[in-house]
Order: sequence, then C-alpha cells, then structure tokens
Amino acid sequence: MQLSGLLIIGGGGHGKVVADAAMSSGWSHVAFLDDRGQALGSPAGLPILGAVSELQAHAGKFSAAVVALGNARRRLLLQEECLAAGLEVVSIIHPTAFVSRFASLAPGCLVLAQAAINVDSRLGRGCIVNTGATVDHDCVLGEGVHICPGVHLAGSVRVGDCTWVGIGASVRQGIVIGHGVTVGAGAVVVENVADDVTVVGVPARGTSK
Repeated sequence: MQLSGLLIIGGGGHGKVVADAAMSSGWSHVAFLDDRGQALGSPAGLPILGAVSELQAHAGKFSAAVVALGNARRRLLLQEECLAAGLEVVSIIHPTAFVSRFASLAPGCLVLAQAAINVDSRLGRGCIVNTGATVDHDCVLGEGVHICPGVHLAGSVRVGDCTWVGIGASVRQGIVIGHGVTVGAGAVVVENVADDVTVVGVPARGTSK
C-alpha cells in the first residue's frame, strides 16, 4: 500500500510516539502542527510547520491527518476541523500491535506498540489504545476514549465517551464505565462507574468531579 503525506496535530511526547508508529507503518512524509512551535524543536527529527490554527493553510500539502493530543474533546473537535480542511482522518496501528480482523475502529484511532484489540471489539472516533494495553473480546469504547499504557480491559467492557483509563489499570469483565470518567493509575475496577467521576484504588472507589 502506497502511503504519503500525514499531518499530525500535536508534536509533544504523544505526537512523537504516533509519528514513529506512522512511519513504521509506511507513511513516508510526516510533519506536525503545534502551537508551541520552535520551543519543541524538531520532534523525532520531523518539522513543525506552524500552529494548529494554520491547519487550513497546510492541509493541501497532505493527504491525511491524525490528532495526537491528550485532551479528548479537543481531539474530537480537531478531527472535525481536519475533515473540513479536506484531509482524510486515518487510524494509525503500530506494526507490533494486534487488531483482530473482526474488530472495528472508527477514524482517528491510535493503536500503539504491542497493544491488542480482540475479536468483536468496537472503538469509536479518536480512541487511543496506548503501548502494551489490551482490549479483550466484545468491548465497546465510545468516542475519544484513552486507554493508557499497560491497561487491561477484560471481555465485554463498555467505556463511555471521553473517558481516560490511567496507566496500569485493570477492568473486570462486563463492567460499564460512564462518559467523562477518570480511572486512576493502577486502579482495579470491579463495579460499574457512573458518568463524570474519578475512581482510584484497589478496588476502585471515587467521588464526583
């Protein structure tokens, strides 16, 4: 497959990881937009062409885009701006990741090194399954979900839009996690979680935001 011309929105640490995954997957021409500009130098040796507000001006030089920002709501908003600028919003899957042929990923998902997504799982727009994370069979992730490095979701877990599951957390099978939730690092989720709460600990407990 001939790939070229990927514009990455966000040139910080996460953006560098995404760029590496993209180039490992065959993208030959990769550059960033980031508001921090010269302060970041050349992330992963790649150019920052300008600020995010300059998206329209640079869109014609690329065939596709991906948004590599941690803020879920901004990530989803910028995906819409990329589409409006005429760019295809693509998903990036690191070549060492496993994605079942029976799983489905909406546009703009990022599946990073050594992650796994198993059979009949479904990911909404702009999800991140970060390094070494696992999403077992029949899971459903809403839009803008971030599954951090080393997280393990057992089978049939449902995660609402814009939820962040912190590094090393584990979620028992069949659990439902609401929208806008933060699951703390290392937490073990064994009960359903309502919308807009933060849960931490073993077992995970929390309070409203």
